[in-house]
Amino acid sequence: MAVPETKEELLKAIDVQFAKLMRELDQIPGEMYRAPSLEGHAKGTMMSVGDLVAYLIGWGELVIKWIDRDQRGETIDFPETGYKWNELGRLAHKFYDDYRVLPPGELLARLTGSKDTLKALIMARDNQALYRQPWYGKWTLGRMIQLNTSSPYANASGRLRQWKKAAGLA
Repeated sequence: MAVPETKEELLKAIDVQFAKLMRELDQIPGEMYRAPSLEGHAKGTMMSVGDLVAYLIGWGELVIKWIDRDQRGETIDFPETGYKWNELGRLAHKFYDDYRVLPPGELLARLTGSKDTLKALIMARDNQALYRQPWYGKWTLGRMIQLNTSSPYANASGRLRQWKKAAGLA
């Protein structure tokens, strides 16, 4: 899928990639959510399906936080307070820990909720706000949203397809 350049393309990319992700997740038995059997986000680590979902929730909710802080005119600590861009593996582990206690159904509900909130935030903006002005450095708001929603949804779907094939679930 091409990189979105308009509000409509961004919304479509999120919907398409999220639907693919959910199809993959819906086929995974709940008892397999916590086994650390996927390659982790930090080199040399392993994660579970639940951790992968937690990672997606974490980034979605972080983007919501960025937008909320921006709307209030507050400073945004990119990528997150206490983390630098070169510490994304450590941030991934924070996300795993933040959501580890949630059962699969709650993880999926939380993921859906963050996606729905982001779509509402997108709907409240026009193409000018999303794509015609820099928002963080050279990046537009639309691009920052896409980098943390539809792109990771697509990546996660691919990881899950490979994992399911290797685990005999495909």
